[in-house]
Amino acid sequence: MDHLLNVVDVEATCWPGSPPPGMVSEIIEIGLTVVDLAAGERLSRHGIVVKPARSTVSPFCTELTGLTEDEVGRGVPFAEACRILAVDHRAGSRPWASWGDYDRKQFTRQCAATGTRYPFSRNHTNAKLPFTAAHGLRKRPGMAQALTIAGLPLEGRHHRGEDDAWNIAALILHLASTDAWFLPAEGEERRSDHAR
Repeated sequence: MDHLLNVVDVEATCWPGSPPPGMVSEIIEIGLTVVDLAAGERLSRHGIVVKPARSTVSPFCTELTGLTEDEVGRGVPFAEACRILAVDHRAGSRPWASWGDYDRKQFTRQCAATGTRYPFSRNHTNAKLPFTAAHGLRKRPGMAQALTIAGLPLEGRHHRGEDDAWNIAALILHLASTDAWFLPAEGEERRSDHAR
């Protein structure tokens, strides 16, 4: 089913300022929504809680995401999360999208730092770019602002990966309904990936 798209959003350990000494920002939740672009619908939603190895969840992070140190402590290791993405969600062969480039860069950084195989295909689209172009905006909006512009509701909790991926998927379907969304050909990256 070539018309399926993985929409991904990650949450990571964070602090009001710089990370405390000895800590780095790590993924603690991966949200994934599978979109059927041909049918124009969101097929399924998934959330993978990831146990950080080199950081802890700050009160600031809990306030933002709702995730606690105890919850992420019961998550799967990062390498296992990447395996789940590759095996259960065909991440290596299916095109994928995120809102902005942060998610792709965070995976690249963390995979390199931990010696974990990168789980995704090269077919990544920064969904913020076609949305900005389609609506003739000067500045690239955040996801919540984009939902308002598109006249769509924010479903669930903002800054929870599973809910954010679900909402980003709604924005992508909004773009697809007006032919403002397109995917790269197999093995080809969107030109926007290089125009940062």
